[in-house]
Amino acid sequence: MILETVIPALLPAAADGVRAIFNKLTGGAGAKPANVEEVVTLMQAETARLEALAKIDSAAGNVSAWVNNIRALQRPVAVVMIISGYLGSIALTSDAAVVDNLAQYASMVTFYLFGDRSYMYIKKSR
Repeated sequence: MILETVIPALLPAAADGVRAIFNKLTGGAGAKPANVEEVVTLMQAETARLEALAKIDSAAGNVSAWVNNIRALQRPVAVVMIISGYLGSIALTSDAAVVDNLAQYASMVTFYLFGDRSYMYIKKSR
């Protein structure tokens, strides 16, 4: 049960580690822009990507504040419901297979909701 949670959590870090090993062995630093024009183009592409993400994440202009607040709370509430359901199944169910399946589901969903974002913040802070 722990293995199903740990492997997906460490997979992105392991991929970065393998990439770093290859870069160290080959002397490469990965894909780097060759000149200033390429740097500017990459910066513009990143800016366009962030603007598109902000546009997707922003609420429409005619939405009430309470609707926007509920929308923002969907992720934490979903995780609380999933974990509560899992803990409730431990207390109420004696079938070990059901509890194991719910544990796998809870770990997959929780990591899907928070793992990629957490890894992005960890990677950005380096």
